[in-house]
Amino acid sequence: MSSDQPHIPAPTVTVTDNRTGSSVDLPIVSSSHGASGIDVRPLQKSLDLLTFDPGFMSTASCRSAITYIDGGAGLLWYRGYPIEQLAEKSSFLEVSYLLLSGELPSAPHLDRFRDLITQHTMVHEGVLKFYHGFRHDAHPMAILLGVVGALSAFYPEAMEVSDPACRMTSAYRLIGKMPTLAAGAFKYLRGEPFIYPDDSLGYIENFLRMMFALPAAPYRINPVMVRAMESIFILHADHEQNASTSTVRLAGSSRVNPFATISAGISSLWGPSHGGANEAVLHMLQQIGDVKNIPQFIARAKDRNDPFRLMGFGHRVYKQYDPRARIIRKHCMELLDELDVRGQPLFKTALELERIALEDDYFISRQLYPNVDFYSGIILKALGIDTSMFTVIFVLARTAGWIAQWMEMIAEPDQRIGRPRQIYVGQTQRDYVPLAAR
Repeated sequence: MSSDQPHIPAPTVTVTDNRTGSSVDLPIVSSSHGASGIDVRPLQKSLDLLTFDPGFMSTASCRSAITYIDGGAGLLWYRGYPIEQLAEKSSFLEVSYLLLSGELPSAPHLDRFRDLITQHTMVHEGVLKFYHGFRHDAHPMAILLGVVGALSAFYPEAMEVSDPACRMTSAYRLIGKMPTLAAGAFKYLRGEPFIYPDDSLGYIENFLRMMFALPAAPYRINPVMVRAMESIFILHADHEQNASTSTVRLAGSSRVNPFATISAGISSLWGPSHGGANEAVLHMLQQIGDVKNIPQFIARAKDRNDPFRLMGFGHRVYKQYDPRARIIRKHCMELLDELDVRGQPLFKTALELERIALEDDYFISRQLYPNVDFYSGIILKALGIDTSMFTVIFVLARTAGWIAQWMEMIAEPDQRIGRPRQIYVGQTQRDYVPLAAR
């Protein structure tokens, strides 16, 4: 570059403290698409001020190249690929490879990736003994949380998080073993014998078999069921910096091993405001009970003074139709037809609610369209999966995204341990009063 070319200063935003007149220029952090950010790190040093953003709704906690969401436009991209294209043309393992590596694999690379995942589907017998330490009616998420964390004791080499090869091996282990661990929770819930993985089957087929097969009878794989489940996995694989992903990054920033890191994500996902949404949909449908009861519940949903809310409608991020809902609806309807269950009261109620939400001006004007949780809850119920297992399925899908986010965070050159600040509103300094004088 010639020395006589003009210097173009980096873009900044000037912040002025009106109390003192002092100001500071804050650098702009550019994005490749969507909103850019303001680097507020000089703010405290220059003006002794912190930013205040409860829930971090206007704060970018990191730079990431994995997932992009535009809620206003109804966009979801994995590594730049629209979710619609991936859901139609890809598989969950191919999407997992994409999230981890940043690129779609060639055929040989995908075959190798499948082989590596398959090599890690078995779980140490010592881990399986953990299940029998739980109460017979333990929530499957409590079980999964415990056994995933326990993997830390079986793979001490995973502590070397600074080693890229160790990180990748942990990724293979987590993606490979999670279906086995999840199916184990399902079997324990039902009091049925555990089914070991069959490496001759695909990822989704293997998981369904481990959940539903019994030693006394052959298990027939239904391709419609497989594709419905695969659509759930692909659509839930990652979703930017949501609560559980942010938890994974924050926990992982302390350089803890990946099994403990993913356990932290599981804990966050368990919350009913996060991963429990499709479970809440089923509880709502059971509460409504029958199509004839829908009008009174619709009236309650429209009543501002009534705390009742229709679950599975609208989305905090998407202000238009949830792009995942359009995709999963197709598989949902195919599955209901395949299993011939449309006429059952719960599914009739769900389909009537869907019709109303897509036609009623009240719902349309407020963008209260059926979301991905509405349809995924129906799919899982139709498959015969216990409601308490719904969030476990979510964990299975989201593990690939969590690992990709963790690996990206660890490899960030200026990565530091997470340490959010606070605005203190407590008592100012005061003197201790002896007990007898109080």
